[in-house]
Amino acid sequence: MTIRVLLADDQALLRATFRILIDSDPGMTVVAEAADGREATDLALVHVPDVVLMDLRMPDTDGLTATAGICSLPNLAATRVLVLTTFENDQNVARALRAGASGFLGKDVGPDVLLTGIRTVAAGESLLSPAATRTLITRFLATPDAEAPLAPPERLPSLTEREREVMSLVAHGMSNTEIAGHLVVSPLTVRSHVQRAMTKLHARDRAQLVVIAYQSGLVRPRP
Repeated sequence: MTIRVLLADDQALLRATFRILIDSDPGMTVVAEAADGREATDLALVHVPDVVLMDLRMPDTDGLTATAGICSLPNLAATRVLVLTTFENDQNVARALRAGASGFLGKDVGPDVLLTGIRTVAAGESLLSPAATRTLITRFLATPDAEAPLAPPERLPSLTEREREVMSLVAHGMSNTEIAGHLVVSPLTVRSHVQRAMTKLHARDRAQLVVIAYQSGLVRPRP
């Protein structure tokens, strides 16, 4: 199945570069381009893309507002937002993840990393840039703020002990295969635990599960 991508960036030259790269992959196609967040939201509703490649810093309606809007719309429940930013430890990235973005990458990543990132997010997995995740978690995700947490505390007891354990390992950046090896279970079993935890906590995807793990105190940043 072809992955349908919407590009949202205020720089026309950058959008053209991304389009050439994405369209060169036989498994992907660019269905629309947006120059600001409002246009990105409108075009997402028209085209219902699998992935929105979103720049956070755009004029008028920014990418953060657009991400929150897209991720809150029932008609776009299957659409995933992949944030591209030159500020990987920016507080706006943390806010975008809270709003429902499935991950982020720096704009300086290579072509192969970008295409792999799109595939990863389209498959329903999270993509948190290894170079910036530690800083992001330490500075923003694990710090209380004025915003309401994604999962109210009363939902956490609904998790089983094993679901909490798996969620903690997810928050530490382990893949399903790595978690399976650590717990001596099958990757399918791990996937089931992850899915159940997401359902109980109303997490949009794996990235939000990571945010909830730190915001709730289930996991603490490593020193």
